[in-house]
Amino acid sequence: MAGPRRSPAQKKNTKAAAAPGTLTLADYLQKILTARVYDVARETPLEPARALSRRIGNQVLLKREDSQPVFSFKLRGAYNKMAHLSAEQLQRGVICASAGNHAQGVALSARKLGSRALVVMPVTTPKLKIDAVRALGGEVVLQGESYSDAYLHAKDLEREQGLTFVHPFDDPDVIAGQGTVAMEILRQHPGPIAAVFVAIGGGGLISGVAAYLKSVRPEIKVIGVQMNDSDAMLRSVRAGKRVTLADVGLFSDGTAVKLVGEETFRLARQLVDDFVVVDTDAVCAAIKDVFQDTRSIMEPAGAMGVAAAKQYAEQHKLKGETLVAITSGANMNFDRLRFVAERAEVGEQREAIFAVTIPEERGSFRRFCSLVGPRAVTEFNYRISDQAQAHVFVGVAIANQDEADKLARNFERHGFPTLNLTDDELAKLHLRHMVGGRSELAQDERLYRFIFPERPGALMRFLSSMHPGWNISLFHYRNQGADYGRILVGIQVPKADKKAFREFLETLAYPCEDETDNPVYRMFLR
Repeated sequence: MAGPRRSPAQKKNTKAAAAPGTLTLADYLQKILTARVYDVARETPLEPARALSRRIGNQVLLKREDSQPVFSFKLRGAYNKMAHLSAEQLQRGVICASAGNHAQGVALSARKLGSRALVVMPVTTPKLKIDAVRALGGEVVLQGESYSDAYLHAKDLEREQGLTFVHPFDDPDVIAGQGTVAMEILRQHPGPIAAVFVAIGGGGLISGVAAYLKSVRPEIKVIGVQMNDSDAMLRSVRAGKRVTLADVGLFSDGTAVKLVGEETFRLARQLVDDFVVVDTDAVCAAIKDVFQDTRSIMEPAGAMGVAAAKQYAEQHKLKGETLVAITSGANMNFDRLRFVAERAEVGEQREAIFAVTIPEERGSFRRFCSLVGPRAVTEFNYRISDQAQAHVFVGVAIANQDEADKLARNFERHGFPTLNLTDDELAKLHLRHMVGGRSELAQDERLYRFIFPERPGALMRFLSSMHPGWNISLFHYRNQGADYGRILVGIQVPKADKKAFREFLETLAYPCEDETDNPVYRMFLR
């Protein structure tokens, strides 16, 4: 969803004098132009996302901050701040609080400047980032469940040990360091740019980017991007004052901030043109989009700008415009990739998920599959549980969300009551893995694992080749993106049909494994 547009009062001349004691846009422009970042940072490429651009009808450019030495833009601001410290301050050491990326920037900068770095990180920080900070020479303390919790502990340690605090966002030198990203964007693409999309945690990156763009190219829209469960900046702008969130979502740990900075709030409120809120599914889809164009894997915060650019272009019906998304980080926890892959298709509206009720009678399973037609079945979970009705959990590849609604209506029209679960968080996260269990109705059941070529119609051919007298009592299938599909099937075969069943397996010519005597099957399903 798009956030509030600024009122005419908010759209005042951005070059107007600031309140006493605050920095003006001219001040920030000077600080950005003279920022010391390139001792440790590199000028990152501005790359076209060609496949994504073709799909949404606009030129999407990726500002590849994920390609920095610490895989994030954060070292720009950290180093610029620390490069301005006195020799005495550097000798005493620095401290910071961070969910990971700022921590790596501080650790690398401290190593470059010969200073001690103490880093307080939330206990929820991915191990990948913790290990990276330690590898750079940083001392790590784990405290709290979010950045805000870690920040409070870091402030205590700052006072106790006489260290200098390097704020991840609410500091003019940090903001100026991040603003060099915008300086590079305009140098790399001097042509028209409709909008630049910037993920917001505490607001340091968007403050620096907006300060530079509104000073040099004020016609370019600066669009802030927030997660729907970590939208402290958007709520603060709406309220006209800083709002503290009670909780923040942790999927995008790089933007999980409960309270934005005072200076970043002032700048964002003054300079940001609009906000876009994205959800987990949209970010997962964007991670996949970036991978398909670059073969690089973003962390969730790094893909938020891409998700927002897609959403914004669709909402505003943009065509032929140039949109820049800052891919702000790639410190991705490998263990999270399975979740991302699971949710990407739904986030891109390429998969619809249904709960369908079919009569528990011979041939109904096959009749339902025929309604799916040539579409690829992405998931199929079923366990016999009732003598009259069967409930199946099914995923189907679709071209757009409208197709999901049409499919559901078609199932209903043919006598299969259907519940569209595509937007149901419980179904997507948990229930899809829980369909099944023991059943008293599964008499004479034999359990087999089958492997068959993953191509359209393969599932239907498998069902059509079965003896009409044999009932399917269990079915589990999930498309894993490979060339071969793997299915677990429970088939009720009377003892008198054992020979016929063996002949069926031989003529089927699909590799299979008999799991009927598997102890796991007997423990959980039999």
